[in-house]
Amino acid sequence: MKEYDLIVIGAGSGGVRAARIAASYGAKVLIAEGLNYGGTCVNRGCVPKKLFTYAAQFKNDFDTAKSYGWEVPEKISFNWQTLIKNKDQEIERLNNIYKSILEKNKVDRIDSYASFKDSEIILINNEEYKGKKILIASGGVCNKPAYTAKNKVLTSDDIFHIKKLPKDICILGGGYIAVEFACIMNSLGVKTTLVYRGGRILKSFDQDLTNLLQEEMIKKGIDIKFSTNIEDIIESIEGLEIKVQQGLSIKSACVLSALGRSPNVDKLNLGKTDVKQKKNGAIIVDEFSKTNIDHIYAIGDVTDRINLTPVAIREGHAFADSEFGNNKRSASHKNVPSTVFTDPPLSTVGMTAEEAEKLGYKVKTFKTQFSPMKYTFSDKKPKILMKLLVDEKTDKVLGIHMLGQDSPEIIQSLAITITAGATKKNFDDTTAIHPTSAEEFVTLE
Repeated sequence: MKEYDLIVIGAGSGGVRAARIAASYGAKVLIAEGLNYGGTCVNRGCVPKKLFTYAAQFKNDFDTAKSYGWEVPEKISFNWQTLIKNKDQEIERLNNIYKSILEKNKVDRIDSYASFKDSEIILINNEEYKGKKILIASGGVCNKPAYTAKNKVLTSDDIFHIKKLPKDICILGGGYIAVEFACIMNSLGVKTTLVYRGGRILKSFDQDLTNLLQEEMIKKGIDIKFSTNIEDIIESIEGLEIKVQQGLSIKSACVLSALGRSPNVDKLNLGKTDVKQKKNGAIIVDEFSKTNIDHIYAIGDVTDRINLTPVAIREGHAFADSEFGNNKRSASHKNVPSTVFTDPPLSTVGMTAEEAEKLGYKVKTFKTQFSPMKYTFSDKKPKILMKLLVDEKTDKVLGIHMLGQDSPEIIQSLAITITAGATKKNFDDTTAIHPTSAEEFVTLE
């Protein structure tokens, strides 16, 4: 039986970071991955989604270019196959980079799934491996309800590989994956319907922002059906028929289920260990990513804490520093910035007003709404909404929220101010760059 200082299950961004850092401290490390290197983000998430978002943005850019004097043909065409081919090439390149990182750091690799024989022994390809420490970094998987035609219903994993762009699509859900793909497909010329059982999309985000985003999506032609419960999905002549409790069935050539994700634990055989889990299967860990078993740890989406790639990377790095680098520390889950890459994008860091008030803060809100200067000559006037939430007692900035063009880049920079504990006076004392959208954050009254 081969023995290692560390066995990592899953080669997503978090698992690879933990393996690399542990190996840099001299640990003998093995990593096992049964699918693609780079995990969800690189292969089925952030990276291909952002590339699709860029593709979708060109339609608006072509329209706007005309008002600036550019001669754009009346009929422009889009080639889905070209996008898919270039996306696949980029993902293959990134996969190879991840493998190269592991090889350069002398991490042993096995391209296969791993599972527990017991709490100490890992099975890979029916061979036994023992790790002094074991790190579970197996990520998450798409939820897919048991509809009659579930094998014909796509998930966000599948949508990146369809051979042909559909003429219409029905997207199920109101979370970030659902609204992102609704915006992408709509901009690519696909007739798009969004079906959601709730009353507003992105319910955990600032309500002013989500209300405006809904308006912008509807203005672009996305049909959003709120308070709609799905009973079943069956095959029909048109493709698929979505039976709903409220109103007539919805017929569509293509259905994308974006009804959340769950921890990827089914193949781990955790029943052979005493590792404790939540009801949804998530592995329970402490602030240092340790399970209730001393030598077993877990990071990333499989723990269902904050399911974002940069968080998993920080958790993996902190784990390796703590256990192999003589530097005991935990990854902070406070004030984590995030973006929903819709059209327009929604970005945020810190608390919402509701969260702050529940914690006893008296919140003073500063906000502004306007159309970006880029669209001065255009008939289309997309909106930007910015909000600064301030503790009335201390003047400390509690939350920064923005819907609009360039919000991901702006909020990433402003996240530093939240981490540093900046006050509204610090913002007021900062000179604006004019003309920019970002200057509004330092001129709010």
